[in-house]
Amino acid sequence: MAAAGVVIDRLREKGQWSADAVMEHNRWLFAAQQRARRGPTPEVFFDKRLDNSRLVKAEDPVRKREMRSFAVAAVFFFALLMGYSWQHFSSIEYGYRIETEKVQLQHLQEENHQLGLTEAQLKRSERIDRLAHQIGMQSPQPGQIVTPGAMDSNAGTPVLAAMSIPVVPANQ
Repeated sequence: MAAAGVVIDRLREKGQWSADAVMEHNRWLFAAQQRARRGPTPEVFFDKRLDNSRLVKAEDPVRKREMRSFAVAAVFFFALLMGYSWQHFSSIEYGYRIETEKVQLQHLQEENHQLGLTEAQLKRSERIDRLAHQIGMQSPQPGQIVTPGAMDSNAGTPVLAAMSIPVVPANQ
């Protein structure tokens, strides 16, 4: 193989490199090899078939033990690698989840704060009085407001409605 490379390099140096020049050189080498052979007989190769089906491979207990220990070590290191990888990727995943939950919590807190401000605006008594006057309501007159703990037994005062459950006798 190296000789062919040398010949091609020589032909390139001379500027005569082409496929035809290389083929001519190869023919010349083949003819030189045929002239250098001894004797008038050509080389003959015989095909020999080998039947190894009757051969039985002997067990090597040392090799078997080595292979078992290697397999156990490989499985052990693979399990360690998988455990470490699982733990590492789980921690990364949990980190992303925590950050997502923090952002969501921040948004909910901001929304809660906005709702609290809206509620405070809607509960303002000046706003409620203005809306009541716009729809035709008037300020309450004395005696119109009744609180549940301050009821009098006077007949002239309003009374809160109460419901009593009738009791049915058991003998009917």
